[in-house]
Amino acid sequence: MTASDIQSVESGQPAHSGQSTVLGLRHAPWIISDPRAVFSRVEDVGHYGWTLFVLLCLVTLVGVVEVQTGLIDRRVDQQTEEQLAVVEKTQGNLVDRVQLREVMADVRKQGEFMKLLRRLGAVVLKPLYMLTSFLLISSLLYAAVALTGRKPEYHTLLTICVYAGFVELIGFFLRLAMMFAYRTTHVDTNLAIMAKPGEAPYLAAIDPFRIWFWVLVAFGLIVTQQLGRRMAIVCCAILGIVASVGHVGLEYAMNS
Repeated sequence: MTASDIQSVESGQPAHSGQSTVLGLRHAPWIISDPRAVFSRVEDVGHYGWTLFVLLCLVTLVGVVEVQTGLIDRRVDQQTEEQLAVVEKTQGNLVDRVQLREVMADVRKQGEFMKLLRRLGAVVLKPLYMLTSFLLISSLLYAAVALTGRKPEYHTLLTICVYAGFVELIGFFLRLAMMFAYRTTHVDTNLAIMAKPGEAPYLAAIDPFRIWFWVLVAFGLIVTQQLGRRMAIVCCAILGIVASVGHVGLEYAMNS
């Protein structure tokens, strides 16, 4: 008889009734409607593996569809044409035609290379970034829990991040739908969409889906009793601000 069976007997419940409460992929949609029901099932075991795999596959699928739309290539082609126009305008009278053709050929090669980078970013780097962020957040939260004198449970912390990550997946799908609707890659769910590209990168820090993610992580920490209410809110607020600053820096670098 397993430990769960003994607990079931002692509580007067059927010996195998606990099997239906084991957290799994089928509980992922509950993170939107009833997050408490999800986090109350979290245990310090690696039951999140299949859920994490499906989440990363869905994020990859979004990237593949994004590439298949051709919008990424079209945007890079537009930028390449703009650069070619600038080169022809500024250097057309300064160099001979042979050198000008070589310069313009280099610009086109850079455009093709940029296409490859954007495709890899959408298909490979996006799920890799998500996985890395989950591992990093779980490790930082593990240290925070240990510093409070409580017993940190790494599998519990990682499970919280994985299930909270489904709200980011919703954001990815929404951005993809906006790309289809407006036929452009200049779409986002943060407030930077209200300004021209590169004008106000700090607005990229305000994204309801990222805020929602951190709210769920804080809620998960409280429900699983890894941290108290105040400490969970403080930790997630600090980590959320740091992550937002990093995202703003990335947006600035990409648009500069």
